[in-house]
Amino acid sequence: MFRRWIALLLPCSMLVAAGQPTTPAPSHIPTYTSDGRLLPPSDYREWFYLTSGLDMSYTPRVANSEGMSMFDNVFVAPEAYRAFLKTGTWPDKTMLVLESRGAESHISINKAGRSQGQDVMGVEVHLKDESRGGWAFYAFDNAVPAKMIPKEASCYSCHQQHAAVDTTFVQFYPTLLPIAMRMKTLSDSYLKEEVKDGK
Repeated sequence: MFRRWIALLLPCSMLVAAGQPTTPAPSHIPTYTSDGRLLPPSDYREWFYLTSGLDMSYTPRVANSEGMSMFDNVFVAPEAYRAFLKTGTWPDKTMLVLESRGAESHISINKAGRSQGQDVMGVEVHLKDESRGGWAFYAFDNAVPAKMIPKEASCYSCHQQHAAVDTTFVQFYPTLLPIAMRMKTLSDSYLKEEVKDGK
């Protein structure tokens, strides 16, 4: 799922609306409001866990810059995960969830390193829905149904240019990348970058 998504999606703008239904969708299938907003999946932490990243960024960091340290956790709906194991790619209606939490230090008995904070700082979804034009991004604010982030946003072109499988950053999912390699489903753009980087 993914920067990583936070670096890409937050600049893309989070579009939410008041007065829309706020009941989260428990289903693994995407659920929309009558005006096309995606309901946030409420049970994503019961889905398959793919990876965590710490302070990932797709752009060079400014020297001596400081900001909030963040963990990203990536989850995928069970049906999509099982399909990927068999095919090396994602089926229609796949939902990948990126959950961001602050990185904290000196919590409880911990004397070094960082652990994840209890508060969720953001939730984003990368969704494949062929009936609505294929892959799309959504960013949620307080579990309010979200509009699709416009296709002109940089997150789309970045994923098109660099994603390992089907516009998704499988290169950051250590349990799925070997499957894509074995199934030969890695994108041409990703393979070219790997050659360029000498990998």
